[in-house]
Amino acid sequence: MNYWLVKSEPVKYSWEQFEKDGRTCWDGVRNFQARNNLQGMRNGDLVLYYHSNEGKEVVGVAKVVREAYPDPTAGDPAWVVVDLAPESRFTRPVTLTQIKNHATLQHIGLLRQSRLSVMPLRPEEFDVIVGLGMG
Repeated sequence: MNYWLVKSEPVKYSWEQFEKDGRTCWDGVRNFQARNNLQGMRNGDLVLYYHSNEGKEVVGVAKVVREAYPDPTAGDPAWVVVDLAPESRFTRPVTLTQIKNHATLQHIGLLRQSRLSVMPLRPEEFDVIVGLGMG
């Protein structure tokens, strides 16, 4: 199993809306590295859901329920999407400040490539964030 983090502005697509929808197509990615990360996602992989810009916090865990396929919002089949479904909402959102201050998370992609919207996580990074959010 692989672990990932995706970012969404809550005004565009919040965790609350994601829970209401029950499933979503993760579309609109137009960065090559983020696209390559989407292509690397497999069914059953777990994904942290980060609210960017407003909140700046990880709010829950999602699961990949459909692997990469052409993005219906793009005119080019090179751009892809995956389908995600919500798994669990954190009891306490994990803030960017908490992430920055945690020794295990010093090399997390969120800090090194802050503009990247889809990134892989090491298992220990995923576990630390889930522990902070569900603890």
